[in-house]
Amino acid sequence: MNSTSQTIIKARATPWLLLAMTLTATAFALVDSRRRAFASPRLLELSAKIHDRGRDYVRGLELTVSGDPVMGNNLRASATDRMTVLAEECVRTDGCDIDIFIRALRAAIDERRLAAASPPSVPAVREQLVDQAVTTGPAPTASADSPRRGLQLEDAIPLNGPVKRALNDWLTWNRPQLADAYENYLFLREQIAPIYEKANLPEALLFAVMAQETGAKVHSYSSAGAAGPLQFMPTTGRRYGLGSVDGFDMRLDPVAATKASARYLTALLRRFGNDLPKALAAYNAGESKLATLHKQISGLSFWDAKLSEAIPMETRSYVPGVLAAAWIFLHAQDYGLVSSGLELGTTTIALRESASIGELTICLGPGQNRNGWFRTLRNLNPRVSGNQRIDAGEKLRIPSMLVPRYVEHCASDSPLLARARQLHEATDEKEGRFDYALQEGGT
Repeated sequence: MNSTSQTIIKARATPWLLLAMTLTATAFALVDSRRRAFASPRLLELSAKIHDRGRDYVRGLELTVSGDPVMGNNLRASATDRMTVLAEECVRTDGCDIDIFIRALRAAIDERRLAAASPPSVPAVREQLVDQAVTTGPAPTASADSPRRGLQLEDAIPLNGPVKRALNDWLTWNRPQLADAYENYLFLREQIAPIYEKANLPEALLFAVMAQETGAKVHSYSSAGAAGPLQFMPTTGRRYGLGSVDGFDMRLDPVAATKASARYLTALLRRFGNDLPKALAAYNAGESKLATLHKQISGLSFWDAKLSEAIPMETRSYVPGVLAAAWIFLHAQDYGLVSSGLELGTTTIALRESASIGELTICLGPGQNRNGWFRTLRNLNPRVSGNQRIDAGEKLRIPSMLVPRYVEHCASDSPLLARARQLHEATDEKEGRFDYALQEGGT
């Protein structure tokens, strides 16, 4: 695929621009129209996904035209965000070009046309597509400036005895936490990974600290008073802007906490001469203690017994644990760290009915997530209590892949939503026998 095609595909509006062109028969030479006699299984799967997203988008337009703009806009937003992910996958897939998008989207439109109960809706659908294609601009592009050379993580991870033992732990008894952390992280990734990239810090390090600290659970508190996905103590948090805002502890905001973490870790690396193990030890045990040891035992590696034995046992385990988790992230395929077929990406929707995150978790069901979606929804909406009713029309961020299920199963006439409401509102028939409050599941 040439660079012009890559630029077009990566633009957020591209799939729907192409859809509008297809519907209006606009004859622009966007692609090399080479036909391939053989399509790989991966390419066929990608084409099927593009087809499905086109179908979701047109279904959203039909809902909007028929008088349900809330659900229609939700489907359109979800389909657009998911198509953007597929466009990026297309760039990485041999044999995929814009022609693949045109053919798959045309098939989706033809399918919806045949299924449409009201033929007059088709012109309205076409008109809205053209309007969006004209008014929606391309996504912002990255700066052309060459980034500064950041921390080279693989060079900084020694596969010594402690790190290998930590690898063993992650891959055996602690693998459930690793898998959960990876899944939790992937749905936060689009919001927080660019922060570390901008700071010239490796993304693998961000994941590893989250995995070691909390399993990427946003609402985690420690017995020592640390809080949030990156476990800032109150004093350090305030130093890096993580105070209380309108009663909300900003340490629980994953974006704010990641920004603070990037600044803090950068400062620690600078203070300890770009020595990653010592910087991580300071992150865990406190920079003052490490600074004192660093001066007293100048020139010694973190792994030297004189230094490591002078720090808390927790820190001695923490540093190799983080490095091992980072190593696994860098070699995810080799270690079987995969997303289990999850379709990643998130979308902000407007609720059609008032509902709590707990109720939505029940009506959405556990599909493609053995643990259900409560933790993911809480992570994506850190300021919302799990049992707090959110008013109709309010915004909520959810995985894009769940939006069609939300539209189908979480509307007012859904038996699944009715069941969720019954459970949420259940009370003790004889008041006073049981004193049980709905739990938040914060940790």
